[in-house]
Formats: sequence, structure tokens, C-alpha cells
Amino acid sequence: MSVFSSFAEVFSIGILIPFLSALTNPKKILDNHSLESIFSVTGIAAAHELIFALMIVFIISVVVAGILRLLLLWGNSKISFYIGAELSTEIYRRCLYQPYTHQINQNSSEVVTAILSKVDAVIFGVISPILVLISSIIVLITILIALLLISPWISLTIFGVVGGLYLLISLMMRKQLMLNSRKAAGESNKLAKMLQESFGGIRDILLGNTQEVYCASFKNAAFNLRKSQGSSFFIGQSPRLILEMLGMVVIAIVAYMITSLEAGLLGAVPILGAMALAAQRLLPTFQQIYSSWVSLRSNNSHLKDILKLMSLKAPNQLSLNDLDIKMSFDEFIKLDNVSYSYRCDSKIILNEINLKIYRGEKIGIIGLTGGGKSTLLDLIMGLLEPTSGSIYIDNIQLNSKNCSRWQRRITHVPQGIFLSDSSVAQNIAFGVPSNEIDYRLVKAAADMAQISSEIESWKEGYRTVIGERGIRLSGGQRQRIGIARAFYKKADVIILDEATSALDLKTEEMVIHALEKTSDKFTIFMVAHRLSTLKNCDRVIEISDGHIKRIGTYQEMI
Repeated sequence: MSVFSSFAEVFSIGILIPFLSALTNPKKILDNHSLESIFSVTGIAAAHELIFALMIVFIISVVVAGILRLLLLWGNSKISFYIGAELSTEIYRRCLYQPYTHQINQNSSEVVTAILSKVDAVIFGVISPILVLISSIIVLITILIALLLISPWISLTIFGVVGGLYLLISLMMRKQLMLNSRKAAGESNKLAKMLQESFGGIRDILLGNTQEVYCASFKNAAFNLRKSQGSSFFIGQSPRLILEMLGMVVIAIVAYMITSLEAGLLGAVPILGAMALAAQRLLPTFQQIYSSWVSLRSNNSHLKDILKLMSLKAPNQLSLNDLDIKMSFDEFIKLDNVSYSYRCDSKIILNEINLKIYRGEKIGIIGLTGGGKSTLLDLIMGLLEPTSGSIYIDNIQLNSKNCSRWQRRITHVPQGIFLSDSSVAQNIAFGVPSNEIDYRLVKAAADMAQISSEIESWKEGYRTVIGERGIRLSGGQRQRIGIARAFYKKADVIILDEATSALDLKTEEMVIHALEKTSDKFTIFMVAHRLSTLKNCDRVIEISDGHIKRIGTYQEMI
């Protein structure tokens, strides 16, 4: 399309010369013996017929060139945005599939900024300019060749002056553009982080009256970002105004020089007209090439951030059949001399843990904060890999290849349950498409979690939207929806990490009683600070300083 568009541009410039010649001296063209065969075929005999025919050809060439430019713009835009959609989707996919250790070390605001704004910056500032740059260079070369055939020395003069000025400006502004690029990328990360933190901790901000502190920080980052963007925008657009002014001066000088030639002003009109049209095409083309270069330099840091995320290891492709396969769990979970530390040089969180849990057991876990309870559960869930030692599921060693199959058997209810800004049913059937939700199973799960009567008393029932992070619910209601989610999943292993801490004693007893009724179906791990919560567990494990201090029944622990 770029090649066709450039040839159309050249043709529209070339046809202008005979058209202007016919306007100024039609007799000279009609008397040209080499064109007699064309005139006899077309039936052109008079000056007005010649002018009319050339006018039609010129109009058609201009319209065709314009249509091809529109098609080229449409093609460039479509390709750019399709690539952008693929980029953002692939970054999102790769980030979601990264292991848990990567997730806890990755700042989520950087990923959000990359997907929502930096991909846009790459679309508008890198991909689209590259396509424009390619097409503009093709157009520039073809127009230059056409101009060289018309008037070599004038063409080279115009090309040299215009191209030289753009090259000079590019060299002068190169460092400033790179500085603007780095500053814009850094400040956009700051803004995203600030937005997430301020709205995530809005309660503390309101209680502490610290709104102005956050506003001042936001204003500083926003002004630095816009200042960098404004500087790059000015650098990109200013040469066009300078070149338009100089272009008019050059054309005036060239016109004066042509009048001193033998043909005089009348003979110079066709060439001047063609040169004016060429300049009208050349200047925007030069400006497009320069603007594309400025855009590439200005968005260099954004591109680096996107490529850094794209370099994350892609997940292994799973077939649709693999998605439904679960690891077999018929007998036990075994931890064999398992140790874990978050970094090679950091403190050991768990040290030489040996433990065997049988299917259907209810296991209680207690211990001081920081003792390693949550890390133990993360290891059992396959979120973390042991630094040393092994975990076995029915004599099959748990590893990165079979981990996802094991995790399909697990549901986790933490103390701070995540709830999305959607309906109660969608939160209970979390991750299931809306049109595939089993409402009978949703109701049964809510009933087991002792919240069905409350949900059904609401006007919208299970379709009630609960707000961002479940802000329209009480702490106890949020916790019970999280427990209902565990029941909906029909997992073999339920992990309750202080999941009943926000419930009153009566509701907690009812939830525990519901778990007891299904004890033959589930293997349950319960972490609690209240020892009474674990009174119906088969065994209670006390974790202290990364070791198993003791294991016994509830009565033995008392």
C-alpha cells in the first residue's frame, strides 16, 4: 500500500506539468507531432478539449492518491492497534502465570501502568510511527526521483536544505528526548502506585486527614510527567513551522532564478507549479519522518519496560483436556525434611519439617505470628517450592510440572478474602463465567457457610453487587462468602487461614459444624489464634520459630 500510494503521489505531481502547460500555452502541445496519435484516438482537436481532458486526468490522479493515503492510514492504524491488543493481552497473561515468588516481589502498580498506559504509549509512540516512517520514506524517495527528472538542481537544493535542517534539529534534540523519555516512564509509575495506595488505604487517609500530603505528591509527579510530554511534543512539532516559513522563502528565490532563464516566466509556470505541489508533499513527508523519530526516542523507556515484561517466561500451553485433569489424592500428603527461605541469604522460615496428613483429616495449626504457619500452607498449596526437601501427594513428588493439577484440588480462604466488584453469585463462583454459574450449587454453598438467609433477604438476592473488595458487606459477611466459595469449588483440600477470625462465636460454631458434616469429603487445614476454633480437629500442630514444636489432639494441647 505504501508503494502504490507513493506512485500515485508521483503521478499526481507529474500530470500537473502538462496540465499547467496546457493552461499557459495549449497551442504548443497541440502542435507536438509525437502526440498526434493520442489526439486522433481521443478526438482532441481544440485547446479547451485538451485542457478539459488534462483536468479530468489530474483530478482522478489526485483523488486516487488521496484514497490510497486513506487506505494506508487505515491499514497502519489497524495493524498498530491489533499489535497493541496482542501486547497487552500477552503481558497480562504472562504476569498472571508467573510463580507466587515472582508475584510477591513484583509491584502490581508497574504491571497495571504497563498494561493500561505504556502499551498505549508503544502503540502511538513506537508501532504507529515505525509504520509511518516506512511509508513516508518510500513516498519521499519516489517524489525525489520524480523531482530529479523535472529539475535536478532545484530538487537537490530543496531536498538538501529541508533534509539538512531536520537532521540538524534531530542531532540537537536527541539527548533531551531521551531524558524526557526516562522521566515520563518513571513519573507514570509513581502516579499509578500513588493512586493504588491512596484509594486502597482511603480509610486511614480520611482518619489521618492526610489528603493534602497525597495531593501534593500527586501534583508533583503529574506536573513532571506533563512537563516531559510537553517538551517532547514541542520538539516534535516546532520544525514544521520553521520549515514552512523557509519553504516559502526558497520557492520565492527559485521563482526569481527561473525567470532569468531563456523560457522566461511563462515557461517556468509549469515547473514552478510542479515544484510547489512537490514541496506541499515533501514538507509533510519530512515532518512525518522527523515526528516518527521524535516519538520513537520519546517512548524508548516505555518500550523497554514493555519488552522487560514480555521477556517473562511464557506459561506452558495446556490443552482443554489438561485443564480438567487433577492430580490423584487418595491417601496422604507428606512433607519430607522440608525447609524454606525466601532468599538464599535470608533467614530460614521453615526448617526440616516432617509431616504426614491423611485424606479426610482435619488439621489445626497454631503458633505465634511470624512462626511459619502461612509459609507452611503456601508450600502445601504449591505456591512456594521448598528450598530443600520434598512434598509428596500419594508418593508422587510435587513439582512445577504437576503443581497446577494439584492446585485444582485446593481451595484457600484467607483472613483477608478477595472480593470483586460484582454480584454475590459471581464472587461465590469466583472465576466461573457468568453464563456458566450453577445457582443451585451457589445456594447450597451459601447455606453451608451460614449466609444464605441473609443473602436471600436482600432485594437482589444472589445478584446483589457487593462493591469493590466487598465494601458494602460487613467483615463477617465477607468472610462467609469466602467460605461459601470454598464449598462451591468442590475441592478435596480446604485451607482456612484464620478464615473464621471475623465471625462471632455462634456463627463460627455453625460454620465449623457445616464443615464437620462434610468431613469425609474434605481434608481441612485450619489456622487459628483462638484454640477453641480447633477443638474438633483430629490433630493440632504447633509451629514455633520454623519448627514443629508439638503435635497432638485438642485436649492434649489444652
